[in-house]
Amino acid sequence: MMRNGRTDALLGGAFVVMWSSGFIGAALGSGSAPATTLLAWRFIPAAVLLAGWLAWRRRRIPPRDLALHAAIGLFGQMGYLYGVFAAAEHGVAAGTSALICALQPIVAVALAVPLLGETVVPRQIAGLAVGLAGVALVVGGDLGANPGVPAWAYALPIGAMLALVGATLLERRTRPSIGVVEALAVQGTVSMIGFSALAALTGTLAPPADPAFWAAVLVLIVLSMFGGYGLYWVNLARGGVARISALLYLTPPATMVWAWLMFGGSLAPLSVAGIAVCAVAVPMIRTRTAPEPRDTPRPAAIDSCAPLRHPAA
Repeated sequence: MMRNGRTDALLGGAFVVMWSSGFIGAALGSGSAPATTLLAWRFIPAAVLLAGWLAWRRRRIPPRDLALHAAIGLFGQMGYLYGVFAAAEHGVAAGTSALICALQPIVAVALAVPLLGETVVPRQIAGLAVGLAGVALVVGGDLGANPGVPAWAYALPIGAMLALVGATLLERRTRPSIGVVEALAVQGTVSMIGFSALAALTGTLAPPADPAFWAAVLVLIVLSMFGGYGLYWVNLARGGVARISALLYLTPPATMVWAWLMFGGSLAPLSVAGIAVCAVAVPMIRTRTAPEPRDTPRPAAIDSCAPLRHPAA
């Protein structure tokens, strides 16, 4: 039990750091290329690597799982990422996007109760509220710090958040059986085709020679996609929607720290207070829920090649 707790803590911490890197990669690359260019080249090398891995391992993906992960990729990769990257392109601060996307737990947990039958106890509901207050404190000052950003641009991360909610609930509802790497290969290929076609149609497929662009691509492939997005599903498999919500609440303060390290500046006292509030919310949300029915499948050990068989939270 202690080993499982330590493993969950390590996987959760790694997820928070790597998921937050996506907002930094978007901000880093937005100054040198349009969002469509950056997203196309995020997926072109990644999809080639993943397809090569599948060919080498001779992995066979059942048609049902292929179709499900194609749909999940449309929501969780294309829909989510385009909203975040387009928001960065139009000047929305990384911390603000992280705050809006951190509202995903509220929506996901609210919908998981009627749609998935997951159990959420009052302490977890209180933790969600505390976490929401924490992320609001972390980036509260950012909302008025960018007067040149058009108001409609803030709808982009909202749409991104809703797309990720859709992908999460679809995955939890249908429970595809293939492993994380196979899932990423399918979703990455779908996203590569979609973003490459979009970039080609808009005349933005050709990448710039700017080193900042390729640094952003490297961050987005290695840390954000293989690290953050892969660990999202691993952590979801080991817990549930409410527990992954606790980790997502830590991404806005982690994004602020990333931005401070990458771009300079200082952390405002309000942001430090928000980090402390988020730290209080996490153990509240991660409280164990009511016992599962006897016929509910138990979580198995998850690795990069193991099937994703998700228990109810």
